Amino acid sequence: MSARGLAEDFSLEGYRSLYGATKLCAEHLIQEYHHFYGLRTVINRCGLVAGPWQMGGADQGVVALWVARHFWRQPLDYFGFGGTGKQVRDVLHVDDLFELIDYQLGNLPQVNGATLNVGGGRAMSVSLQELTALCQRETGHAVPVAARPENRPADVPLYFTDNSRVTALTGWQPRRSPAQTVADVHRWLRTHEAQLKPSFA
Repeated sequence: MSARGLAEDFSLEGYRSLYGATKLCAEHLIQEYHHFYGLRTVINRCGLVAGPWQMGGADQGVVALWVARHFWRQPLDYFGFGGTGKQVRDVLHVDDLFELIDYQLGNLPQVNGATLNVGGGRAMSVSLQELTALCQRETGHAVPVAARPENRPADVPLYFTDNSRVTALTGWQPRRSPAQTVADVHRWLRTHEAQLKPSFA
């Protein structure tokens, strides 16, 4: 890992979560179809994707979960690493990801066969503490956050994406900040409050 984050040459050796293992298996299958059957492919290894229409939970969709808990004034937990909320992730707005995929579909010969790390990058990274502050500012609500110091298997304290390769290949860069992502999720929750409350609250 460099100061820019994790690049494509970061080692994938070692144990993984079942979730991570299935993603790696999918990559291998895509590569097999590409090399043996001539299927045009591109693999996007995404960071933490977030935005409206994501039904967030504690294990996936943490931004949507965090905004929803603040919106409906429900408690949260800082899990792992001492329960301080200092673990960091980059945030990739779903609209930024869509713009990249739209470009890739229109320019498949340019990206054919590529494996690309795609995320918010260091500039779009936040700790859980910082995400809490963004949610408080956006919703106007503060909620209790408990400290659960025990680490969960396969969790890491820091992850952000080195987008150098995808930017060099396509010119794409993420444009939407974590604050904008939080605002967009909040707007979605307000607009569809009656339908979403049974699922989130």
